Amino acid sequence: MTPRPRVFVGSNTPDGILAFDWDPATAELKAAGVAARLSNVDWITYSRDRKTIFAASEVDSFNGKPTGGVASYHVDNGKLTQLSAQNSAAKGTCYAGLDHTGRVLLSADYGGGAAASFKVTEGRLSAAVWTEHYTGHGPVTDRQEAAHAHFASCSPDNRFAYINDLGSDCIHIYKLNSETAELTSAGKWTAAPGSGPRTLHFHPNGTTAYCMDELASAVDVLTWHKEDGSFTHVSRFELNPDRSKPTSTGCDTVITRDGRFVYFANRGDDFIYACSADARTGALTPIGKTPSGGKTPRNFVLDPSERWMLVANQNSNNVAVFARNPQTGALAGEGKTFACPSPMCILFA
Repeated sequence: MTPRPRVFVGSNTPDGILAFDWDPATAELKAAGVAARLSNVDWITYSRDRKTIFAASEVDSFNGKPTGGVASYHVDNGKLTQLSAQNSAAKGTCYAGLDHTGRVLLSADYGGGAAASFKVTEGRLSAAVWTEHYTGHGPVTDRQEAAHAHFASCSPDNRFAYINDLGSDCIHIYKLNSETAELTSAGKWTAAPGSGPRTLHFHPNGTTAYCMDELASAVDVLTWHKEDGSFTHVSRFELNPDRSKPTSTGCDTVITRDGRFVYFANRGDDFIYACSADARTGALTPIGKTPSGGKTPRNFVLDPSERWMLVANQNSNNVAVFARNPQTGALAGEGKTFACPSPMCILFA
């Protein structure tokens, strides 16, 4: 019997990375135990050859020091073996992602408002090569009292790196040296006050980027400039125009491989917003909202066939699975649900 594809889920529990078996024919998830114990895993990502998984641990103490952590694991037949673990720059590491070469890992520390870079050699992480601690703040006093780095990404050509700072309403821009893992400041893009820029995703057209504004529950559509790595604001797409609901916050973004459709997650009201996207400009046209199948959709992904969408509902301890129409981009109104403790990030093997 052919083994079912493996799905890993980062969990905000002491167990860390959980394993599930996936049946693409029936959209069923079957729990397969703990893959790796690393406390409070907020994010997991694959190496390009899919032989290594990297994880971010959102803790306040790691390896005896007052920071969060990043770790790497060798993947063999759906099982994980730890290769390395390093301290991040500050407390509360919520994100870890690779550059396009796979030689550099970038981390973002929400709690400590900092970022770091690491060299990757045969799946193993060096100690931090570069770190920066941010000092800004924003007008939303209960969420922007200090800087809160939340996401790291790289430009389509890998010449620039970006750190989203939710607390300071900006995206820090850096020149990236993928050989040394060094970052050099190249300016910043500033969002509208109180927006809380959380994540940044590039459209396959190579010039459009979507900045998810958590606090504004909106998406800034940006044009990326290859010459200097900067952005120009094009438009704002409101996820929830009723701003009388301060608990409604934007969260994450998924783009189909062909760039025809873009999806956004919103928390508080707990929905996934489907849109079609113009191939050239990335302009968004609404398709509709689908309830997330639980509370607080932290992360969501398409399966490899892009026929199913899986949603990690953090505060209802479940992963919801929705059928997707590849032609129209629409999601089914209801999905299946599978128990999972505090799911934070979903990764297909």
